[in-house]
Amino acid sequence: MNLRNAEIGKEYIIRDIVTDDEEMDAFLFSLGCYSGEPITVISHLKGGCLVTIKDARYTMDIQLAQAIQLEA
Repeated sequence: MNLRNAEIGKEYIIRDIVTDDEEMDAFLFSLGCYSGEPITVISHLKGGCLVTIKDARYTMDIQLAQAIQLEA
């Protein structure tokens, strides 16, 4: 399951980041978004979603949200 399919308000653990784009991978890592980290979807937006990672809120577009794979 990826971040776009996640339930609002439920905490998930990031299983993997699936992307061939090294810049995107490095950007997500700089946000603290990497395997084993908890992530919570605050809301789904038309162009992506709003998430909490390490007590910080970020807006992720659809491409970023689809790259983040979660444990079910």
